[in-house]
Amino acid sequence: MITTKLPDIRTDFPLLCQTSGDLAPIAYLDNAATTQKPQVVIDAMHHFYLHNNANVHRGVYGLAVAATQAYEAVRDKVCRFLNAADRREIVFTKGTTESINLVAQSLGDEVLKPGDEVLITAMEHHSNLIPWQMLCKRIGARLRVIPMDDRGALKLENLSDLLNDRTRILAMVHISNSLGTINPVKKIIQKAREKGILVLVDGAQSVAHLPVDVQDLDCDFFVCSGHKLFGPTGVGVLYGKKSWLERMQPYQYGGEMIKTVSFERSEFADLPHKFEAGTPNIAGVVGLGAAIDYIETIGRPAICYYLANLAEYALHQLREIDGLTIVGNAPSRSCIFSFTMEGIHPHDVATILDQQGVAVRAGHHCTEPVMDFFGIPGTIRASFALYNIKDEVDRLVAGLREAQHIFS
Repeated sequence: MITTKLPDIRTDFPLLCQTSGDLAPIAYLDNAATTQKPQVVIDAMHHFYLHNNANVHRGVYGLAVAATQAYEAVRDKVCRFLNAADRREIVFTKGTTESINLVAQSLGDEVLKPGDEVLITAMEHHSNLIPWQMLCKRIGARLRVIPMDDRGALKLENLSDLLNDRTRILAMVHISNSLGTINPVKKIIQKAREKGILVLVDGAQSVAHLPVDVQDLDCDFFVCSGHKLFGPTGVGVLYGKKSWLERMQPYQYGGEMIKTVSFERSEFADLPHKFEAGTPNIAGVVGLGAAIDYIETIGRPAICYYLANLAEYALHQLREIDGLTIVGNAPSRSCIFSFTMEGIHPHDVATILDQQGVAVRAGHHCTEPVMDFFGIPGTIRASFALYNIKDEVDRLVAGLREAQHIFS
C-alpha cells in the first residue's frame, strides 16, 4: 500500500539536523539546484577512500580489482534504475551538462547538415540550449523552439509542423527546473518517432521525482546528475541507445578510452569506455550507487505519492498569500514552485527567508528565455524533496508574510 507518509528519514541527512543560533534546523528548499546527501552516501565514499582507493580498469593487483568491481557494479545498478537494455548504454560523466555536451559534440556532425533543424522547448535550462545553439551555428543548421503558453505548458497543437522533414534532433526537458512543469515527453517522443527524429531527454529534475524507464520512453538519450539524486556532485549519467553510441566519436581523448595507440593511429575502446577518458570520479560513482540504493529502499512509488501530496499542500498555502504570483501553473506539475511577490525583489525575499532559516533560490535559474517570456527579471523558487515536510512549507509561508510586513 502506498502512503502519503514516508519513514522518518530526516535524521538520515546530517546537514538537515544542524542548527544555527536560536533557529530551528534549516528548511532546505533548494533541491532543484542540488539535494542533500544521506549518511549512507557519505559513508560509502568515505569507505572507498579508506579501504578501496585505487584506479580502475588498469591494475591487476587486489586493490585495483576491488575498485574496478565497485565502480562497474554501479553501472549495472544505473542500468537497472533506468531500465536500460544493456549496461554498455550507461556512460558516466560529470553531470547533466557534460552529458548533453557530449551528445551535441559527438553526434552533431553525424546527423546534422546545413539547413537541417534542431528542436528544443521554450523552457530549457541553458545546458540544454547553448550546446545546440552553438552546434547549429557551427554547422549552419537552424534552432527551433516549441512554444509555451502563459501557464508554462508547452503548446503542442502545431508540433507536427515543427517536427518536419528537416528536423534531425529533438532535445527537451522532462521537468522544468524553473516552472515545475512536467512535460508529456512520451507523447512527444512518439510523434518524433514517426519522422525518425533523434530524441534526447534532460532528466536532471525528473529522475529524483518520477520513475524513469528509458525503454518505455523510447528516447535515444537520457541525461541526469548524481547530485540531484541525493548523490555527490561531479558525477552524472548519459544513457544512450547502443546503436547511436557505437556510431558516435569520442568526446574527449586520452587514457582509458583507447584500445591500441601508435604514432600513426589509435583504436578506441569498446562501449562505454570510449566515452570515459581519463581517471573518472570513482568515489563519486560509488556514492551515486549508494544514493540509488537509498532511494530504492524507500521505493520510488512511495516517494512520488508523498511528493504529490506535499506539492498540493504547498500550492494551496502559497495561493493564500495576497500579492504572490506563481509563475508556472501547468496542469501537470512537480514539487518545484517559482513565484514573485508584488513590490519586492526576489533577492530581498530570499535574504529575509534566509534570516528565518529557510533556504530558497532567487534569480533566473539558468532559464533566461523563460524569464523574458514572462517579462520578469527572476523569481523566488522553492523546490521540495523527499525529506521535506509540511512544517517547512509553513515556515516558508511565515517567512514570506514577514517579507511583506517588512516592505509594507
